[in-house]
Amino acid sequence: MQGVWVEGEVSNYIHHSSGHRYLNLKDERATIKLTIWRSVGGYLKFEPENGQKVLAFGDVTVYEKGGNYQLNCRKLVPVGVGELELAFRQLHEKLEAEGLFTAERKQELPPFPQKIGVVTSPTGAAIRDIIQIARRRNNSVELIIYPAQVQGDGAEKTIAAGIEYFNSRQDIDIVITGRGGGSLEDLWPFNTELTVRAIAASKIPVISAVGHEVDTTLADLVADLRAPTPSAAAELAVWSKREMAERLDAYSRSQASQLEQMVSLARRELSSLLARPVFARPLDLIAQRQQYLDSLSRALQTAGKNSFEKSSNRLSLSLARLETLSPLNILARGYAVSRRLPKGSLIRSVKDVLPGDRMETVLADGRIKSFVEETKSDSADDR
Repeated sequence: MQGVWVEGEVSNYIHHSSGHRYLNLKDERATIKLTIWRSVGGYLKFEPENGQKVLAFGDVTVYEKGGNYQLNCRKLVPVGVGELELAFRQLHEKLEAEGLFTAERKQELPPFPQKIGVVTSPTGAAIRDIIQIARRRNNSVELIIYPAQVQGDGAEKTIAAGIEYFNSRQDIDIVITGRGGGSLEDLWPFNTELTVRAIAASKIPVISAVGHEVDTTLADLVADLRAPTPSAAAELAVWSKREMAERLDAYSRSQASQLEQMVSLARRELSSLLARPVFARPLDLIAQRQQYLDSLSRALQTAGKNSFEKSSNRLSLSLARLETLSPLNILARGYAVSRRLPKGSLIRSVKDVLPGDRMETVLADGRIKSFVEETKSDSADDR
């Protein structure tokens, strides 16, 4: 039985290491085995899943060893959802789980690129738009075009090859890849795993410019920057010479204005300083300092003289007091001091000596040595 369409639910799906795929298609009443050879499976846009409803087109044959009927599949499409839409959803979930769409892995675009690589069709409207915008913004930025197929079977291989080529060079600052708008089938090369992984592996920042603004591809999600159109990509990548000149002119005017303000302020400050008395009559300040110094000198002399006089008066008073309290003066008034010999101990009472003791009497004009013949006390106890 040749060219048969069979609809059913996928079960027991196996993707063998040989590349062949084996599964069962079943409904409420029957089951048939289905084989997808490796040569056919390479053209599948999506990966079958258990429980999924599909339409299989192929030839019914008999597997003689097992005695079973099977369908050798030549085409497989999902039921209820488009084949490409399902393939898009499956690949999106796979790559998102790997973290290829995260903001952390995206690279910043250099602000002033000199060479930009463009991976697109050399005859399409996209490249014409990019060249036109680039020449208008800055004709000194060089565009290097890698001719790629952007539609149809095998297009993703040329797109990936272009990205890899520019990464092999050392002089490319940014890579733009894209095409004009179209249907999901037309844009499919930018939804393939090969293209997405080539963009993710690029060491050069990549701008994705695929289709119109309403179209979103997996290449848009993985690129370092998404532009809604090829023209917008050129606007984002090529820095404007006119805008740069305007910025430099504005910066120059701003700097000149700031310098003028600084000079004006410095002049006002200088004029204020020169108007001060120290600069108008500098000798007045010196005379004031000399007068102040003379005043300090006189104050110092006066303070020194007063201090000397006070010290001299205190010294004279102390000498007078010492003179008054001097034992010599007491002796000069007729008093005497007696000491017992030989130790010279002071005699304060008649009890300090005995008859026969030697003693010395100190007078104002000399000393008298004598012997004690007799002692007599004048105290009341002795009377």
